[in-house]
Amino acid sequence: MTAPNAPTAALPAEPPDVLRLTGHPVRWQLMNELARSDRMVRELTALVGQRQSLTSYHLGQLCGVGLVTKRRSSADGRDTYYSLDLATCRDRLAEAGAALHPGLRLVPAASTPAPDGTQRSRSPLRVLFLCTGNSSRSQMAEALAEQLSGGRIAAASAGSRPKELHPHAVRVMRERGVDISGRRSTHFGEFAEERFDRVISLCDRVREACPEFPGNPETAHWSIADPASGEAGYPAFVRTADVLTTRIRFLLHALEHT
Repeated sequence: MTAPNAPTAALPAEPPDVLRLTGHPVRWQLMNELARSDRMVRELTALVGQRQSLTSYHLGQLCGVGLVTKRRSSADGRDTYYSLDLATCRDRLAEAGAALHPGLRLVPAASTPAPDGTQRSRSPLRVLFLCTGNSSRSQMAEALAEQLSGGRIAAASAGSRPKELHPHAVRVMRERGVDISGRRSTHFGEFAEERFDRVISLCDRVREACPEFPGNPETAHWSIADPASGEAGYPAFVRTADVLTTRIRFLLHALEHT
């Protein structure tokens, strides 16, 4: 007869690296802040109440395993924005659960939450996406939010310096089943008196120029490179649409709990 305390199977002596890494109080707090919005290191330092050197150390640990990414600010190249890779976090935590017991493997959620009857009866949440030109990123985000939310979001977009809609943005959205060719670029001043539930800036420059909107809407920043700024051409717009799709799907899950 097996002794009560005898192991029935060989188990790892140590928890998965992702649990030990994210279980640190400072790193967990950093991840919580970055789950809400992309941030610069000086902002994170103030939010977590630690020295900048210590904050940078913990950010480096998270970047080292791909849970957090970083990119130079397009507004000020001396600054760096940090972003939480939610898809990687989901996958790594799912692996950690399965390492303890197969029954704890996280079941992947649907790509977008299906609204129930209560949710359909609620008014759509108003979300405003901002970038500089309102010619690609914010227009694509507006269209994707409307498409993926199934009416849960009433989206709008605007820019600080509107310019003509980029043809690659039209093309990439058409390939995703949405025609935005008839939309115009809008200055964010046109929405100055309107109320939104969330305002999301997609451009580092417009974040610094973003006005206040009535009703104190929740704000977030997604630091996404301008696909029209380099020489990559159309593939850069495809990558931007993919990034926006992932971000918006996670946004929809967050909105289900508001």
